[in-house]
Amino acid sequence: MVLPFQCYYQRTGIFLLLMSSLTFAEGGKILVVPQDGSHWLSMRPVVEKLQQNGHEVVVVVPSTTAVLKSFIDAHVIEQSLLNIIITTYQSTIEISKLFFSNCKSLLHNKDMMQYLRESKFEVVLSDPTQMCGPIIAELLSIPSIYFLRGLPCGTDSDATQCPNPLSYIPRLFVNNSDNMIFTQRVKNVLVRMLELVYCKPFFAQFEELASEFFQKRVTTVDLLSRGSVWLMRYDFVFEFPRPVMPNMVFIGGINCNEKKKLSQVLNFILFLLKRQEQKCLSILTSKPNWQPLGI
Repeated sequence: MVLPFQCYYQRTGIFLLLMSSLTFAEGGKILVVPQDGSHWLSMRPVVEKLQQNGHEVVVVVPSTTAVLKSFIDAHVIEQSLLNIIITTYQSTIEISKLFFSNCKSLLHNKDMMQYLRESKFEVVLSDPTQMCGPIIAELLSIPSIYFLRGLPCGTDSDATQCPNPLSYIPRLFVNNSDNMIFTQRVKNVLVRMLELVYCKPFFAQFEELASEFFQKRVTTVDLLSRGSVWLMRYDFVFEFPRPVMPNMVFIGGINCNEKKKLSQVLNFILFLLKRQEQKCLSILTSKPNWQPLGI
């Protein structure tokens, strides 16, 4: 399905898409700042549904979308922990440079930012993996809703102030369970210490950009902690047990394909199973026919 996008604005590598609602229901004004690539594919059905429900939705995306580098080598091929970390680090830095370039272009586009201010949006829906959404929400002084699968190095736990004990919650790539022996816990702590080093360059450039606009030092955690609602794109029962905050909502089912009608063969099988179940139930619930035994 193609969204009824109407090209509204285009300047310096950024264009804005305005989705005009076809219904007469009174809705809100929502600004959507998605992340390029596969993340947008997950967010798009939500944006379509908001538009169908009568909300005025404006999506801001780069004029030239990026084809993101695959992470197959880092996640599928059997590698050592060190090689996985190095490969992921290099890919993440490369992609973050592209995201930063797009974000910087948008924030320095005075005409675009002026339009966003004058539009009086009520909320910003964004994927905080690209920090542009939280920065824009803060500049416009409006609430923000985050739509994400997770953030690198447990930044989402830091921003929401969720307890994240290293003795029970394994870090990414270590392949531990939540029942760790002493050596596994030591490994978990060492990986966490390493995260503090190699995750810093990923967010540093966005922090500098935010500090430039707010005229004060701003950290990633400071920006993300202002999120009003966190829509987590996974199911809590499939994750390691850990504390969560009341404003964290799990919507893992949104990634499931739409259900389709069953085939005739499968329908016939279910019909037979249902009849068999009814027969068994009638036998179990029927009254016994007592007869005296001839002794």
